Amino acid sequence: MTTANKTLRAASARTVTVAWLVLVALTLGAWWLAPAHVAGDVQASTPITVMVLALAFVKSRMIIRYFMEVRTAPGWLRVATDVWLVVLVVVVLTIYLW
Repeated sequence: MTTANKTLRAASARTVTVAWLVLVALTLGAWWLAPAHVAGDVQASTPITVMVLALAFVKSRMIIRYFMEVRTAPGWLRVATDVWLVVLVVVVLTIYLW
């Protein structure tokens, strides 16, 4: 293995590690927003639901990009996965608000 390949692999490993750490932070953030860990009555909250869906969008995009290797895939596949995620979040949000 050449030095350039080792450097590229190390950079890729660091990128995936950083992505994983961001995903952990986002998961903790979504947990913190959820009212289930708070004592008392739990009621639906539109702002919290929107924020959790936004966090889910970011997490899903990161998982697809970094752990399903779509970041190195052809451009059409990157665009297709992004469009799919946007449509999915919009549909879920529309169903929730309707």
